[in-house]
Amino acid sequence: MENNSENSEKAEDSKKTENSEKVEEQKEESFKEDRIRNIALVYYSRSDIRKAIFDFSKDREVVPRYFEGFGKRPDSLQYDSDILAFVKKGCTSLHCSEELWRDPLAISTELSEEQFNELRKGWDLLIDVDSKYLDYSKIASQLLVQALEFHGVKNIGVKFSGSRGFHIIIPWKSFPEIIHGVETKNMFPEWPRMICLYLTTLIKKQLIEKISDLMYKDKEGGARKSYVKDFEAPKQVMPDVILVSPRHLFRAPYSLHEKTSLASVVINKNEIEKFKTSDANPLRVQVKNFYPTPLENESSELLVQAIDWAKSKQKTEEKAKAEGKTIGRKGEYKEIIIKDLTPNLFPPCITNILQGVKQDGRKRALFILINFFKSLKLKDEEIEEKIKQWNNKNYKPLKQGYVRSQLSWHSRQKPILPPNCDKTHYKDLAVCKPDNLCKMIKNPINYTIKKSFLCQKCS
Repeated sequence: MENNSENSEKAEDSKKTENSEKVEEQKEESFKEDRIRNIALVYYSRSDIRKAIFDFSKDREVVPRYFEGFGKRPDSLQYDSDILAFVKKGCTSLHCSEELWRDPLAISTELSEEQFNELRKGWDLLIDVDSKYLDYSKIASQLLVQALEFHGVKNIGVKFSGSRGFHIIIPWKSFPEIIHGVETKNMFPEWPRMICLYLTTLIKKQLIEKISDLMYKDKEGGARKSYVKDFEAPKQVMPDVILVSPRHLFRAPYSLHEKTSLASVVINKNEIEKFKTSDANPLRVQVKNFYPTPLENESSELLVQAIDWAKSKQKTEEKAKAEGKTIGRKGEYKEIIIKDLTPNLFPPCITNILQGVKQDGRKRALFILINFFKSLKLKDEEIEEKIKQWNNKNYKPLKQGYVRSQLSWHSRQKPILPPNCDKTHYKDLAVCKPDNLCKMIKNPINYTIKKSFLCQKCS
């Protein structure tokens, strides 16, 4: 009887403790909610903040969030005063669509894919970088910016997410309207998803290295210690491809974050490393433009390379699946070493490119040449000299700074093969003049390997 009574008392005490903890949690949550709403009322009263959000929201679906829950959908802003009206009803933040619409209020779950395509004007590439630590997100974001610049994309918007990450945006007008006969606006979310996965693959090696080298000072002894215990950490900061989905929303620039009470402030792409969360204090925010004005077709190369990469990856996976294999080390790049490499071993397309580009396409030609030479294991100095000679033959040489940045980027990456012969790169450059050996190969590298083998056999 005593044991039963004792157990009953323990159970009662445990229940009281649990209830007490729940009450404390509810009080804390209520305090946070009251705090952010009080801040929101003062913060969104600023006309420059409302204007920044309103200007960005044009042609977008915009949905208010009331601390924990979102408002009705679809919704949009007709005037910047709508923001203050939402806030007075308890709104703490505003979230926008990546897709641009002819009429956001006409969106409906009942629409067919064709009707969605007709209603959609375009889409922005929005890369969400989020992680366990802000420092991880900084490294990933910097690498992504470098990767974008490597592909000729210069006009890049960056903002703090409001918590532990960053949002990187490439405006819709940066992309060509049609690629391979397909309207780009209709390829959402497939193509932006491809780009995110492609960029993820490009930066993965450096991301692992840089995060693994990230150190912090031990509070007790001042010793330097690593944040990272294993190579799983980079997975925490890879671009969030889940964000690239139909009608997905992301926090508007300068919108507050419910959990941190920080503002989603815009920062310069070159100042990511310097960013501190104190810079996002809503009482000290200075408004900057998040949405840059791009050059026409500025992101063409990025999109084309991502599509080609995705197709190649799919073919490799399908072939492996058909053969009952899994993609592992056998699917990785194999080192190619050819002794006595001379220009007579180059395929016609490479030989023609090396004579100089006589029309548009210099950047694409540079991409092909660097990958071709790097795949053949030429030293960086040799590649640089060959590229310098080639650039001087172009109808208009590329700027030396641009060429150096491309060479520097590639020197830090694993070799990748140049585009396959069936890609449009060579025909667009008017350098595809196949000989008899070309009929037997799929890639310019295969041509050089096969010709080297035939020459050795004949000698």
